[in-house]
Amino acid sequence: MHQELFWDGLQVRHQLAGGYSRIARLIEDAYHDNHGRVLALDCGDTIHGTYPVVKSKGMLMVPILNEMGFQAMTGHWEFAYGPSQFEKITRKLNYPMLAINCYHEKNDSLVFPPYTIQEVSDLKIGIIGIAANIVDKVMPPHFSQGIYFTLGRREIPEYIRKLREEERVDLVVVISHLGFPQEFKLAQEVDGMDVLLSAHTHNRLYHPVNVNETIIIQSGCHGSFLGRLDIEVKDRGVKSYQHKFINISQDIKPLSEIEELIKNAMEPHREMLREVVGETQTSLNRNTILESSMDNFLLKSILKESGSQVAFSNGWRYGAPIPPGPITMEDLWNIIPVNPPVSTVELNGRDIWKMLEVNAELTFSRDPYLQMGGYLKRFMGLNLYLKLENPPGERVQQIFIQGKPINPDTIYQAAFVTSQGVPKSYGQNRIETDIKAVDALKKYISSEKKISAKLTGTVTVI
Repeated sequence: MHQELFWDGLQVRHQLAGGYSRIARLIEDAYHDNHGRVLALDCGDTIHGTYPVVKSKGMLMVPILNEMGFQAMTGHWEFAYGPSQFEKITRKLNYPMLAINCYHEKNDSLVFPPYTIQEVSDLKIGIIGIAANIVDKVMPPHFSQGIYFTLGRREIPEYIRKLREEERVDLVVVISHLGFPQEFKLAQEVDGMDVLLSAHTHNRLYHPVNVNETIIIQSGCHGSFLGRLDIEVKDRGVKSYQHKFINISQDIKPLSEIEELIKNAMEPHREMLREVVGETQTSLNRNTILESSMDNFLLKSILKESGSQVAFSNGWRYGAPIPPGPITMEDLWNIIPVNPPVSTVELNGRDIWKMLEVNAELTFSRDPYLQMGGYLKRFMGLNLYLKLENPPGERVQQIFIQGKPINPDTIYQAAFVTSQGVPKSYGQNRIETDIKAVDALKKYISSEKKISAKLTGTVTVI
């Protein structure tokens, strides 16, 4: 289990949540209670995110996932190991990875099956997968080497037609990692989806959203929650349904078989991950859109390491919250499990302005299909004033660096992590240092002993 963040009014509350052994218990109970008439589906961001999983390039998860009872998945961060490694992983899973929108560059053929058909009791259910379409657009290039992604909007009507008219399925279920705004628009435009299981934007939808006769649910992140949808099917459609948004809490009894698999997988790393490296006085999390305390800790670390004027990182959403108190090596690896090098670059003021304008459009575009990535880019040493309602290219109103108005022609020394922090199209004299992000975090907290990384108002919406 890990800490999860909940809001109580203006206050943050942390509570232990999650765990595959508890999720597996709920899935097993559902199979038992419903005499096997169950579909367990995974929308991605599953085979990544922690030190042991990343170190094994995802393979550590295979034995665990194969015992969970899943029938299908789609993906996003699973591509971080490179497409060939992810394909190796999927070949070892006992259920398919589905994606109607992931293609080989060499011949435009699909990398993964677009759908699967599951027979549940006397019903035929078609399951269509849509992978995250941003993998080849805003993520590091090796994530999509040799492959490319579409939105899936053009392809999905034909797959729905095929399932309904040729395969004669009773129900069409879509598992998607596009993100809730994109999936909401997709459901508005495309007929024939009975259920859409949504992911990527980490929404906690406590109640389903109904759009164009499509039931949409999304169930948070970090494996802290499970969405359960009980459906009554009649005349090849949904007659009625009930939804439960389930907190994976401590009072759920773990499934012993999964617990043992996890214990064995973690054992070689447990001593290192349990090392306490310092203490935080601030709740560290990425639950806020414009600025986050977790990234303020990361940015402080790379600023100190590099001696730069300003620091940038991506607006990631992943990383289990860390409550005030001790910080362990496991916490550091959860903050940035890819552990990239700290890099530096020279940016003129014009580049910084343009980069933040582009990022604002990718985050807040009025057209959901044009939103790509997570939250707003994170930065330190810089103050940004935005008008979100303005059209693309006109949102940035003012920028100050170290308290002074930005000068278009001045060169600023910037530190960053990954090409998502500062894309390669900006700046000059890019240098990868020898220090890795996790080492920078450890050095910073070791020197400070107790850190504070409160929100400081680096972004003001005006």
